Amino acid sequence: MKIALILALGFLPIGAQDPRISLNDAIRLALDKNKSLEAASAASKAADQRISEARGGRLPKVNYSESWARSDNPVFVFSSLLTQNQFGEQNFQIGPLNNPNFLNNFQSQLTADQVLYDAGQTRRAVRSAELTKDITSEEGRRTQMEVIAGVIRAYYDSLLSSDQLNATSQAMRSAQADLERAQAVRTAGMSTDADTLSIRVHLASVREQQIRREADVDVARAALNDAIGLPLDTPHTLTTALVPLDLPERSLADQQKTAVEQRPEARQMKLATSLAETQAANARSSLFPQVTLHGAFEADRQRFVTRGGDNWLVSIGLRWNLFNGFSDKARIEESKFAQQRSSAEEARTDSAIRLQVHRAYADLHASTQRIAVAQASVAEAEESLRITQNRYEAGFSNVTDLLRTETAVLEARSRHLAAVRDQRVAAAMLELAAGTLTPDSAVLDKGTR
Repeated sequence: MKIALILALGFLPIGAQDPRISLNDAIRLALDKNKSLEAASAASKAADQRISEARGGRLPKVNYSESWARSDNPVFVFSSLLTQNQFGEQNFQIGPLNNPNFLNNFQSQLTADQVLYDAGQTRRAVRSAELTKDITSEEGRRTQMEVIAGVIRAYYDSLLSSDQLNATSQAMRSAQADLERAQAVRTAGMSTDADTLSIRVHLASVREQQIRREADVDVARAALNDAIGLPLDTPHTLTTALVPLDLPERSLADQQKTAVEQRPEARQMKLATSLAETQAANARSSLFPQVTLHGAFEADRQRFVTRGGDNWLVSIGLRWNLFNGFSDKARIEESKFAQQRSSAEEARTDSAIRLQVHRAYADLHASTQRIAVAQASVAEAEESLRITQNRYEAGFSNVTDLLRTETAVLEARSRHLAAVRDQRVAAAMLELAAGTLTPDSAVLDKGTR
């Protein structure tokens, strides 16, 4: 379905019927094309590799080396002959011992090192990499929610512009009917030319608004295409209706509790605090010794494949840092302050998130109440216009009353549409603030056009 829609939008012939796009379609297209999400996915995969890299500290390190040396240094010649298993009695003679001939030594060496004890440094390195991966994942989730919120805002802005243009066009038709009505009244001798002139001025004003609305529609459609990731001039027909939402009521306290638990920023700060604690423990582990197992196999030859010998070695070593110029102490103190900073930022983020939820919650309730008021206002203004038109036609009202009620109807309809748009966007912003906005959220698709 998504691939078909992308192809339809990308290769639509000029003059063909516009493809129909619901809000859910727009969101899925945006998530498929968004480069920020692509970057977040790459960062998450990179974090996976850092976890594998850290886990590699638990495994032995195996190295192979090959070298060639040629020298007449007495020590070099003496030791090389021993390792090549080529030392003989003649090599004890004083002359050759002090002044040996040049000797080749081809050396192959295979070594393996395994950490037996590192005071938990490898374990904490793995834990740090896992926490970093979780932080990266939350960043990707935050980016996804912001993309969804941006598409929602652009989609409903486009719907609002289109519906406001329709309301203005309806007002234009009503004003033209008023002009015809005024001309009939003028012909009947019940008014003067002043009435028709006033309505013509009003008609010009409405036409001016209509022109502005047409420009708004064009810009809003381009902005929606930009949010989706399509060429700005891509044609489409929006199918999700601009109608009020009817969502289940949730208390502000519940929304704030959910936000503190679900918001990517809140989770990131908790993970950052855990990461700082892990790094602080790792800094303290530098005060403990490390024990390593070392193994080696060596082959030495005068020629690359012949006249040689081999040997092996196994050892266990202990390394204990007793004094490092106070740098370890400074690193431990630094990690403590980093831990304190993370804890303070976590508390600050918690408060900021609660405030954002409070603001979004208030915006949603205010816009919902505005819808009810504006809806009643539209009904009252339309009824007032009907009565005023009848009274004007009968000669009981003047043109001023007629134009005032015409303007009131257009303003009431515009306020109602804006309130519905604000409620739809506010509902999405509340889910964004609560950290629960997903492509399947209930605030997305309610009704079709």
